[in-house]
Amino acid sequence: MVPSPVPGGSAATSAVPLSEDRILACLAGYFPQTHPSLLLGRGDDCAVLKAEKPLCVSSDLFLEDIHFRRNYFTPEDTGYKALAVNVSDLAGCGARPLAFTLCLGLPAWVDMDWLNRFFSGMAELAGKHRIALAGGDLSRSTSLHISITVWGEAAEPGSFLARGGSMPGDILFLVGPLGLARAGLALLEEQGREALHHWPAACAAHLRPVPQVDAGLMLSRAGYNARPPALMDLSDGILRDLPRLLGLSGELSATCPEKCTGLGAEIVLPRGRLHPEVLHYAAATGKNPVYEALLGGEDYALLGSCAPDMLPPLHAAIPGLFSIGVVTSGGGIVCNNEPLEKLGGGFDHFDAGQDA
Repeated sequence: MVPSPVPGGSAATSAVPLSEDRILACLAGYFPQTHPSLLLGRGDDCAVLKAEKPLCVSSDLFLEDIHFRRNYFTPEDTGYKALAVNVSDLAGCGARPLAFTLCLGLPAWVDMDWLNRFFSGMAELAGKHRIALAGGDLSRSTSLHISITVWGEAAEPGSFLARGGSMPGDILFLVGPLGLARAGLALLEEQGREALHHWPAACAAHLRPVPQVDAGLMLSRAGYNARPPALMDLSDGILRDLPRLLGLSGELSATCPEKCTGLGAEIVLPRGRLHPEVLHYAAATGKNPVYEALLGGEDYALLGSCAPDMLPPLHAAIPGLFSIGVVTSGGGIVCNNEPLEKLGGGFDHFDAGQDA
């Protein structure tokens, strides 16, 4: 059952009615009109990006009571995560973030206090990665709708990385937490923001995930003079995302030709690799922590594969990178000698039981 949302720390109505001009003036206080990535910024029919080489682009929706709830997301958390999930897509392509557009559908309860806090959380992450706000749109809505599109450029030297290209014998690796956001979501759903006092890392992993941008850029550079790693961001859990990386889900016809057919994986994931809060949460709820890590979505870690001789320099260059197994030619995926099929299909946005 979906809990009844409450406004995140702001009054239900604004003392002064909102207007498009007021909202845009508020936004301009957090995001400057000019930026090194822009030839023409906000205020015209289109923005113009400085682009001397190919750009990559990605979009995500961030919807109230689907991706977040206001009873435990503050406005700052909402703004931060709405942008973070998009920046993580750029990291999964080994790209450097440049700019984004923001489209907002705002319900009647939104006031200027909420907007200031929302923009401040978003600007915190944008400032860290020097991302320009290039434009967007505003509208009234019956619930809070956030849509963001991001652009990025390839590392120098380097090129964009893709999911396809794994080969038998390649090493599978991760950069970032595994299963932590799943635990945080369950705890926040049960306890609200009280969970932050006892489970700070798990709650932070769900409320404010850290896009692995620097690691993505390092992986892109590492593939410049060698066979590039296969890479993606881990947003739906290993159970669903690893088949995508290996080209087993039917989505990689362009980047994963016939040589991908029949690929599989053998994963070794000891409990000691998992964050202590994942282990504590599993012990407290009688769950298998490895299963929780495999099922968990929204970690926004990086999942990839590389040639075996590339792994030592990647270990040395990228903090937090660790190997989890090997790509096989036999088909099927096993973890700790158990087939993953027994755990089901993993996270699915269209499964009503898996809404945030």
